[in-house]
Amino acid sequence: MIAIRNAQVTIPRFYVTFTTAIVLVATSFYGATASVADDGPSVPPGTEATASAPVELDPNDPDLKLPDGATLAEPKVLDIKTVVEDQSGDERREDTNSDVTFALQAEVLFGKDSAKLGAEAKARIATIAGEIKTQNATKVRVFGFTDNLGSSAHGDVLSRQRANAVQAVLGQELSDANITYEVRGYGEQYPIADNSTEAGRKKNRRVEITFPRTGS
Repeated sequence: MIAIRNAQVTIPRFYVTFTTAIVLVATSFYGATASVADDGPSVPPGTEATASAPVELDPNDPDLKLPDGATLAEPKVLDIKTVVEDQSGDERREDTNSDVTFALQAEVLFGKDSAKLGAEAKARIATIAGEIKTQNATKVRVFGFTDNLGSSAHGDVLSRQRANAVQAVLGQELSDANITYEVRGYGEQYPIADNSTEAGRKKNRRVEITFPRTGS
């Protein structure tokens, strides 16, 4: 059983908002084990595996009765995610109960095929550094991504260089020895849009900054 509720929120300098809360009730056979998501450091935020019901219900059953021997698991409330994107799509913020993620498109940070930050990019990163301070976060992940144009090896290198450049500015702005950084370049892996169109490739060329939601 899945219940979805939507609500609008307003956050300064962003214009498009939506919040989704999902309550999932899973079913299981006797002796079945629950799915476990891989939360290792090589998995970027937002790509973790999601749980699914191990029992397939008969869609033709008018009452949607459980198969013989199946039982309902305890209801589980999944994380609430709020996504806020500015009108141009250049910057996106995702909030969950545990993390905050900022995604900046490469075009607002770097020149074409470059890892050199512009002045406007540094101002945007400084704003994110302010949010990290607000949340009192001590661990920050900076992940770079590209589209699928060019060689995969080139994309891996460029995305890592761009992630390093963003992390360097964060380090200067925060100047806190207690903060640890995880910096990775994923190249064309984990696209968030269709690489067959320029609009989709533009969304995939991005740097994501994620940190725990530990403050107010």
